Amino acid sequence: MDARAYGTQPRGILPGACTGPSAGRPGTVPGPAEAPAEPPAQHDGLELHPDDLPEGLVVADRTGRVSCFNAAAVRITGRPAEEALGRPFQSVLPLEDLRGRRWWQLTDPYGGLATRSGQPERNLLLPGGREVLVAARYVRAYRKGPVQRLVVTLRGTEARRRTERSHAELIATVAHELRSPLTSVKGFTATLLAKWERFTDDQKRLMLETVDADANRVTRLIAELLDISRIDSGRLEVRRQPVDMVAAVQRHIDAHVAVGRSAERFVTRVSEPLPGLWADPDKVDQVLGNLLENAVRHGEGTVTIEVAPAPARSDDEGTAVTVSDEGPGIPEESMSRVFTRFWRGSKRGGTGLGLYIVKGIVEAHGGTITVGRAAAGGAQFRFTLPVSAPAFLA
Repeated sequence: MDARAYGTQPRGILPGACTGPSAGRPGTVPGPAEAPAEPPAQHDGLELHPDDLPEGLVVADRTGRVSCFNAAAVRITGRPAEEALGRPFQSVLPLEDLRGRRWWQLTDPYGGLATRSGQPERNLLLPGGREVLVAARYVRAYRKGPVQRLVVTLRGTEARRRTERSHAELIATVAHELRSPLTSVKGFTATLLAKWERFTDDQKRLMLETVDADANRVTRLIAELLDISRIDSGRLEVRRQPVDMVAAVQRHIDAHVAVGRSAERFVTRVSEPLPGLWADPDKVDQVLGNLLENAVRHGEGTVTIEVAPAPARSDDEGTAVTVSDEGPGIPEESMSRVFTRFWRGSKRGGTGLGLYIVKGIVEAHGGTITVGRAAAGGAQFRFTLPVSAPAFLA
């Protein structure tokens, strides 16, 4: 990880810098024990400067003095490069562990065991108490030889903390959502087992229907968690089959009418001819079900579903579906957060995961989804799916 390995070319010293023989910089004289600088290495024509790295890079030579302090290291530590170059590493970065012990004394990079090749990433503290993630590599000319270079990378902890907060919030949300249906299931089953003969058939049926509905609620939540896991890891599978989008929309409308909602509340507009669409029918149903449920539950007035041909992102023809209502709509300042985890508008229930999953499903198909304001003032969601190809040809 010598700066020469990046094929560096001479640059100015500030805001970050690498200098000295280990960096192949001009204007420096090798020490008596140091070999002359080698020419920059070339890797398939790629020239990468240490300042191009997104992580902080600090390199110390065989004497323990800093020879490279890139721009990201300057940003993370708040220390100018000219104050770091040529100085002992332990004075430039007096790192401490979370118990207040000096990292340099604990690790002894140059005087420790000759079999060590480095240290895995760990949390350490900069002066002032700022936490950073630090990993080290000990570069030796030969096995068990003396350390020629100490290479240290620095990363801020903000991204990790955001991820940890997101996971903690997910766990808290799931625990809250599971507690209510499981309490109901446990209560009704325990009551039926203890006092079965005391209840009429109608009472038993009502309790069993409640148990069944709560079990379905738990199943849906687990399915959401699995979808989130697959979306976050990029493993959401799309099994493409021919999809009749108009028929799919009508099935969802019929389901809403079957549970007592007025058929007059739904208006479908179709612009034909529609292109043949290859998509995952189950996931398309999941998207349509979520968007229509949101429009019915949180919107007002007529719910309008428009299905029309539309150009997709790849310039191939696709199918666009727009779902709009006549309710109060989504505030302008909230529109950028609609598809994030746990977003809930005013008076919204649920886990706040549905629209995050919808976006993941649409993008897994190579499509796009947007949110805006409908002509009647309510919320308007529009997603576009490309025509694509069947799974066995993809």
